Amino acid sequence: MKILTPTVLTYIKVVLLVALVPAIVGFVIVLMERRFMGFMQVRLGPNRVGPKGTLQGLADLVKLVTKEDVTPARAEGSVHFLAPVLAVIPALTALALIPFGPSVRLSRNVSTPLYVTDINIGLLFLFAITSIGVYGIILGGWASNNKYSLLGGLRSAAQLISYEVPMGLALVSVLLMTRSLSLVEIVQRQERIHLWFVFPGLLAFFLYFVSGVAETNRNPFDLPEAESELVSGFNTEYSGVKFAFFFLGEYTAMIIISCVAVTVFFGGWLSPFPSVKALSFLKLVPPLVWFLIKTGVFLFAYIWFRSTFPRYRFDQLMALGWKWMIPVGLVNIVIVALAILATPGRTNGMVTLAWILGAIFVLLFLLARLRQALTRRDRLAAEPAGARAPR
Repeated sequence: MKILTPTVLTYIKVVLLVALVPAIVGFVIVLMERRFMGFMQVRLGPNRVGPKGTLQGLADLVKLVTKEDVTPARAEGSVHFLAPVLAVIPALTALALIPFGPSVRLSRNVSTPLYVTDINIGLLFLFAITSIGVYGIILGGWASNNKYSLLGGLRSAAQLISYEVPMGLALVSVLLMTRSLSLVEIVQRQERIHLWFVFPGLLAFFLYFVSGVAETNRNPFDLPEAESELVSGFNTEYSGVKFAFFFLGEYTAMIIISCVAVTVFFGGWLSPFPSVKALSFLKLVPPLVWFLIKTGVFLFAYIWFRSTFPRYRFDQLMALGWKWMIPVGLVNIVIVALAILATPGRTNGMVTLAWILGAIFVLLFLLARLRQALTRRDRLAAEPAGARAPR
């Protein structure tokens, strides 16, 4: 009797995802975030619990589980309870569509893909299910009967409208290049044409990732929980396990945004430049490891942003989304469509577009460095000679 049937393997993968992702969030990502932020801000990170603070995640878990669960007297009790669930369940559900790798052979007669399921509308379903998470923030802010929480929830609603639109526009350009909504097919298409979509879709990737940072309420777009203005924003009246659910939902959403960026723009589980013979040794690294490395880079970028950038004002947040990112997203769709139509049935148009965008990116980078150098020269020239600090 065959035990490892496809149904059993699917259940096993679901259990592993639901168990491993919260563990990775609590014991790895949070510790790394505190360590990196401590390094970047020239201070000590966690160093009290366990060897060099490695058990900080366990201490946080014990604190949150044992902390008293307080519900405000005039809060909407059922909605107040449901909001954290709405924040975390859609994020965990979306993980079922992420292709972490191709099929692997478990035994002579048993093989299974490294994803739970692949549906032909995967990207659309992923976009829809992750949109539900913001309702947890909105309802949590409204149900708390707290003005600061309500303002945080309203800010979250505004960010949802402002940044889901450019995110969708960025993904439309990928659909034009792939002609499929399946995440597995998107990776396989990049493998067939030997081209990561980040090169012809450089502008789309920028729009997607900036929108993703805003969608997950992370710096510099963490207006819904701006502690200097709203105490703690939408989660002010939450504690214990309910607060932990909001916390888990935010970090799981970060993982989702990073995984989709890797899958759609950076070849998913593919090794870098697989068609270059000089780099064929990179194929020795397992596909799952490549996927995790790429995802880790994006998670590090989230931490880097939090340690570096100041928070936007709310009017700046709205202006960036509506006045800049949405128009640029529309222009990007037209550019990608013209590049594809220029060489129907071939990839020459996308390759040419990749070279053009790469040249523009390098030129802008050099101009930025030149401007930085000129600004520094002018500032030093304006200072009195005795006021210059010794180097």
